[in-house]
Amino acid sequence: MKNNVYESAVIINAALDDEQIQGMISRIKDTIVNNGGEIRDLEDWGRKRLAYVVNKSKVGYYAIFRFNAPPSLITKLERFYVLDEQFLRYLTIKLDSDAVEFLEKNKEAELSQSENSGKETEGSAEAKEKSEESTEKE
Repeated sequence: MKNNVYESAVIINAALDDEQIQGMISRIKDTIVNNGGEIRDLEDWGRKRLAYVVNKSKVGYYAIFRFNAPPSLITKLERFYVLDEQFLRYLTIKLDSDAVEFLEKNKEAELSQSENSGKETEGSAEAKEKSEESTEKE
């Protein structure tokens, strides 16, 4: 059976403790992995204000999972979301090859940008040391 690439965005009740939220995220991971899926990426956005009140909550905790999985996993995963009342909203979509390619390019660009910013800070620190040395000599 062919595995597809999926993205599942969930909004968890932000009134829970951080430990409880992390426990729910790890339960989602376990559900995916135990049913034949493989997690590619997890974006943990944290607590954000909702656009409108959902189940009497103004704030939600956002997490986005990208994973490879057989199609049969999606029904199990969404059933898991429905049965737990702490999930305010969820959306699971199948990503096409263009979307996967776009996400991989963005990830590579972010990595190279973070590496370059690290080099710039090292370079600026060296330049600062050299300028301090030259002012000391004068």
